Amino acid sequence: MSITEFPVDDPGSGPYGVTTGPDGAVWFTMAGSGAVGRMSTTGEQRTFPLGDDSAQPTSITTGPDGALWFTLGRAHAIGRITTGGVLTRFPLGEVMPYGITRGPDEALWFSEMTVGALARIDTDGVVTEFPLGVPNAMPGYVTTGPDGALWCTLNQADAIARVTPTGQVTVHALPTRGAAPVGIAGAPDALWFVEIGAGAVGRITTDGAIAEFPLPDPTARPHAVITADDGGCWFTEWASNRLGHVDPHGRFTHHDLPGTEPHGLASGPDDAIWVAQESGALARFD
Repeated sequence: MSITEFPVDDPGSGPYGVTTGPDGAVWFTMAGSGAVGRMSTTGEQRTFPLGDDSAQPTSITTGPDGALWFTLGRAHAIGRITTGGVLTRFPLGEVMPYGITRGPDEALWFSEMTVGALARIDTDGVVTEFPLGVPNAMPGYVTTGPDGALWCTLNQADAIARVTPTGQVTVHALPTRGAAPVGIAGAPDALWFVEIGAGAVGRITTDGAIAEFPLPDPTARPHAVITADDGGCWFTEWASNRLGHVDPHGRFTHHDLPGTEPHGLASGPDDAIWVAQESGALARFD
């Protein structure tokens, strides 16, 4: 694989989440500077300040309306920005959101870390909450599964939750105590997730069968994950500054990153893999 690094205009901005936009560019959050960025596949950038340096934008995804939607953790809000830079903010009271994804019902679904719930927001800004029923679970990333349900990691409960679009909740406990799952991604026949606490990658089928694959370096602290074309997955290793891959049989490969503290991960519009590095850059792998 070849690696190209694109430093962001503000090196202290802390790039965190990344996604493919509807305009053929890569969009990313800047958790350290309260902004959202756009980068072309050749590295041209544009920055959209959110008007609040402490807002802490984290996860980002493309919505069904052709805009980018993202979570604002410290600002307790959901943000929406058009590709032309028009910003809308939807306050959530005291709720701290984290993960966000486009759901199977043409709405956005996000996790509420502080109240232990998943929530749905439609493109008009109407929010519906679905409590997960697990105290202090701290739900993390959320994704749509191959079964049309929403799946999310429960970081402090060492579990994976499944929520139907109508709010029916099923919780699957992980075999490993202290697993602390974070990232999760839907595959054609299952879901892949990472265990930042246990240093492992996991796979769960839609009926709840779980397999765990310990990393060669248990201190790597895997964070985000996307599915791979071979049926496995790609994931960031926050502590070891690498991009990892595991195939369906549990065989690992690793690639050193030019920057440090990799967080978000996305399949780009150019069929490359894009990584947001908190040290102040995006990295492109092809």
